[in-house]
Amino acid sequence: MQRAPHDTAVAKPGPSAPAAPTAPSTPQIQLIPASAEGALDAAEEAVDLLLDSGRVPGEVLVITTGEPHPWAAHELSFGEAAYWAQHDAGDDVFYADASALGRAASRPVVVVAVNGGPDATAATALPLALRRAGTLLIVCGDPQQINSVLGAGV
Repeated sequence: MQRAPHDTAVAKPGPSAPAAPTAPSTPQIQLIPASAEGALDAAEEAVDLLLDSGRVPGEVLVITTGEPHPWAAHELSFGEAAYWAQHDAGDDVFYADASALGRAASRPVVVVAVNGGPDATAATALPLALRRAGTLLIVCGDPQQINSVLGAGV
């Protein structure tokens, strides 16, 4: 009986080159437990860690389900055309409301702050964010709510 768990453990990290082509289609999901009030701060910390670890700012998309990120609110004050031009340039971290996720392009990393808003917003935004994430989806919020949307064990 000890052998089976050992074999299973070895099989997971072992070389599996034939499986590699399918791996990029399913991004890794990381959950950062946070209250709705703390989700935006948790997302900011996640972005800082990503950038500190060498991630290029243009590879990161941050989505909010409740109040917009202060950067997005500020940039939208200059008009939607200028705001979306920054998105299209892809030079920096881009912050968007969940309602705009359909317009946002895929990026290697998507960070979602489940910082309030109706449950339906998170239920719609999380699966779409998963499709937009190339390699990594980071979700900051209430684990029970997130797991009920993305599936148990996330």
